[in-house]
Formats: sequence, structure tokens, C-alpha cells
Amino acid sequence: MEMLKQNLDAFYISGTDPHSSEYLPEKWKTREFITGFTGSYGVVVIAQEEAGLWTDSRYFLQAEEQLKGSGIKMFKLRVPNAVTPENWLAKKLPEGSKVGIDPLSVTLNGFRAFENVLNKKNISLIKTNDILGKIWEERPEIPGNQVFELEVKYAGLSRKEKKDTIASELKKLNADYQVVSMLDELAWLFNLRGSDINFNPVFTGYGVVGKNEFLLFADKNKIPPEIQNQLEKEKITLNGYDEFFSWLSELRKKKIYIDPDTVNYSVFETLEKGGNTFVEGTSIVALLKARKNKTELNGFRQAMKKDGVALVEFLFWLKQTTGRENISEYTIGRKLAEFRSKQEGFQGESFSPIVGYKSHGAIVHLTVGPDNALPVEADGILLFDSGGQYLQGTTDITRTVALGKVTSRQKKDFTLVLKGLIALTCAVFPAGTKGCHLDILARRALWENGINYGHGTGHGVGHFLNVHEGPMAIRQEYNPNTIEPGMVLSNEPAMYREGEYGIRTENMIVCVEKQETEYGKFLGFDTLTLCPIDTSLIERQMLTSSEIQWLNDYHQKVRKELMPLIKEELKPFLNELTGPF
Repeated sequence: MEMLKQNLDAFYISGTDPHSSEYLPEKWKTREFITGFTGSYGVVVIAQEEAGLWTDSRYFLQAEEQLKGSGIKMFKLRVPNAVTPENWLAKKLPEGSKVGIDPLSVTLNGFRAFENVLNKKNISLIKTNDILGKIWEERPEIPGNQVFELEVKYAGLSRKEKKDTIASELKKLNADYQVVSMLDELAWLFNLRGSDINFNPVFTGYGVVGKNEFLLFADKNKIPPEIQNQLEKEKITLNGYDEFFSWLSELRKKKIYIDPDTVNYSVFETLEKGGNTFVEGTSIVALLKARKNKTELNGFRQAMKKDGVALVEFLFWLKQTTGRENISEYTIGRKLAEFRSKQEGFQGESFSPIVGYKSHGAIVHLTVGPDNALPVEADGILLFDSGGQYLQGTTDITRTVALGKVTSRQKKDFTLVLKGLIALTCAVFPAGTKGCHLDILARRALWENGINYGHGTGHGVGHFLNVHEGPMAIRQEYNPNTIEPGMVLSNEPAMYREGEYGIRTENMIVCVEKQETEYGKFLGFDTLTLCPIDTSLIERQMLTSSEIQWLNDYHQKVRKELMPLIKEELKPFLNELTGPF
């Protein structure tokens, strides 16, 4: 009805919010509201007679299941010969058609790409208000949760130091301001944290950094008086969240630095109307945030010890309980959180745990509740992917463990994945290398056996922030951002046999300098994660002597770091898990 009122032939739903968030506050879960699909990635197109959801391989199985009976068709992205939403519309709609889009919840580059394809077919892209607001009864509001300070002893740099660094970069670019719209960038920049989004310690707002100005736009009711006073002392201007666009509209003929991959189209359009010009590139804040400082890296190492202790306690519980008590995938997810919650500085989980037993292990981003979780028995393999938020840092780890009898094919598959993890961990590469250049190392052993996985190999991890952060990544797709010292990433090769099982082994790694020669600077990785790898699943003859050496060295490190921290009764168990292979 709303589409007819606005004379639209189709409507595009980006599946995100004005801040390009992956995980969303309830107010912006438009994709879920329309389709019932609960994954963290996907776009929706509603035409007059058809509707589609586009997502990637992490969610193919989940989307097929959740879309049943809805009349909405699933389309696959990030696969060979994928048909994108804009190309689907260009093929389906006649010339002269109109496609609605909310400019507040689509990025500048996203808008441009869409418009470029549709223009070739003489199809108009119409900027609309958020028409879902008119049909979504009792739509949730933006949360009013309180913001809190992350002390410099955890953050490593003060707000002023961060602002001065950005101002210096802006000067080099001859730019007057950078607009900051990503919520994790905002939280990092202002050394503030919140709880507007589950698992992500962020708050809703915008920021602007100028050569002399420093502005935060957020709901003032969420900022405690003592923080407001401190911001004022630091000459940081605090404005209401709803004042942001009016402030932008008053800027005239300035040069603005924006990241077209993250800033929404409405920001660009508002500034353009004021005669402002632009410098476009990867967010300066994102790059600074990705290169962790010494304090943040020390914090990560402390967080890994806490996480490691919790995981050893969990693995001991799992061994003692499986086959003796009734447990399920859901129970296991809750137990992982319970053991982490005992650690000092724990602030919650970093994402909803993924626990897949047997066939469920092949569902990449599985989420189960008490009603649809599989019972777990002393047989086969279990995949669990989980993480914690600590004041010192964010963790993300996956392990696949044997709970009983396993097959030779499972052992072979597990070993191929492990070979990929080791190969990427041991990589040495020249400065300036991009993630797509490294991705093959994690896949080579799998590819040689005709196996592949559809998701990326490595994503950035925030410091007590989002478990997924950019701008860099290790994946097959091209990403212009290089892997640089201080960047913390996941390393998670995998393989999945639909209807049977899934295998993934994931550590967090940090890029470090290795050496400098007449050929330039060479970089590599250090492993941060401290948790045993299940050696009972390894096919020994498939590993080289250097791979076996790496595994034994890693387990020796795990044992050395965690042994002084765990309870006395767990020490024989840790010795058993980390003994020489």
C-alpha cells in the first residue's frame, strides 16, 4: 500500500541502520521485520509481485529455513555467477520504473552502485523516507541506555591525543572535517562505551572532527553529568542526536573527509547542498582504531588469559558431562557464557554463541534456542564459536572437538583445516600486502582436496568493541586496505559437509614486524588466543614436521600461560590437552 501511495514499483531495504552497523538495535531490524530472517547480513527487495532476500554462504541454510512459507525467495551472494539485487531489478523491471530507497540507511557507495546499474535501464532510484515506519506498529525506539567511560588505562590514548592525530591527518589532506558515523569508530574516538546493541558495547550517535573542533551528537540523557562535564572541560561540544543533520546543513563551502563505504547517503546529500566539497577514502578513525596501540595489545593478551581459563574450565565440564547428563547445544552456549562471567572485567558475550553438533555444525552462523537445539551425546564432533567482551579486549574463538567416535574422513577434514590455520599463522610477507594476497594460505590444503568454504578467513576484531571490524580483512575478495602492524584479526579456515558436520578452527592473531632487509620491511603474525586444539582429531601423517613443531610450540605456550591461573584440579587435564603430539 505504501509503495502504491508513492508510485514505487519496488522498494530496497539495505538491512542496516544509518551507521552501517552489522548488528542492529531493535529499531533498525527492518530485514527481520519484513522477512523473519534473523541473520546479521542480507538485503531485501520488494517488488509489486515478488520479493527476495540476498545473503551470503554463512546464512544459506538458515535463510532457506526461515523464509519457508513467506513467499520471499533467497538469492545467493558472494558465489560464482551471483545476481545482485540491482541487476535483478534491472532485468525484471521495465524502463521508466521507480525503485524506492531510504538514503539514511544506505551508504554513499551503495547508493552509487545501485543508481549506476538502474540508470542504464532508465529506472529511477527514488529517495524515500523510511516507509516501514508507517507499517511497523509499536516500532521500538533507539535505546536510552547509559554511556560509560573507558579509562585511558584501558584505551591507551586520551580523546585529545586521538583528536590531534586525526586533525594532523586532515591537515595533510587539506580537509576541514571528518564525519564519523560508524558506532564503533565513535566509541573508540571518544573513549566511551554503551549498550545500545546486544554484544556490541556501542551507543548511537555521530561525531565530527575538525582542525579545531570536536563534536559529539548523541542523546544527552544517555550521557551521565560527570561525563558531560568532562567533555566540556576538554572543549568537546555535545549536541543532541537529532541535531546532527541541521548542523551539517549549516556548513558552507568546506572540504569534508568522508568514507563512502560507511557514511550514509543522506550525510553526503546534506553536505553537497551546502556547496561543500569532499575528500573520499577509508575513514581515518577506522585505520587508527584498527592499528592497536601498546596498551590495547597488552589488554588483548590479558583478555586472552581470562578467556583461556574459562575455556579450559568449559572443556573440563564438557568432558565430565557429555554422555552422563542431558545437555544440548543451547546448554553448551549458556555454559560458555557462565564460565566467562566468572572472570574479572567480563562485560558480556561478544556475539551470540554458535554451537553446532553433528549436522548443525554445517550451519555457519547457527543460533539455537532451548526449543530447537540438538541434544549432545558422546559421539561425533562438536563445533563451538564464541567470545567475550572484557574491559581489556574482545575475544573470538572457534574449536571443533571430538565427543566420541569419529570417522577417518572427519579426521582428514579437521587436519586440512588445521594446516590452513598454521599456514596463515606462519606467513611472512612484505609491508603493503593485502588480505586477499594471504587468503590462499588458509585455503591451499583444502583446495588441493577439492574443498572450499564460502566465508572470509579473517576479520578485524575491536578492542572492547565490535567483534567484527574493518577496514581490513583476509578473504578472497579484493580489499584495498593493507595488513599492518598492530592489527588484530581472526584466523578461521573451515569446511562444511551439509547435513553431516562442520569443522572450523579459529585463533585471533596480531600483525607484527618480523624483520627489515635491503628488500624492505617484512611482517608476520603472533597468535593471541590461548586454548588447546583437539589433537585426537588430527591425522598425524598429513602434517609436516614443521606443522607438528608449530602445534607443540603453541600448546607449550598455552600451558605456560594458563597453568598458573587455573584451579589445581584442572592442571592434569590441561597437561593432557597440551602434551607433546
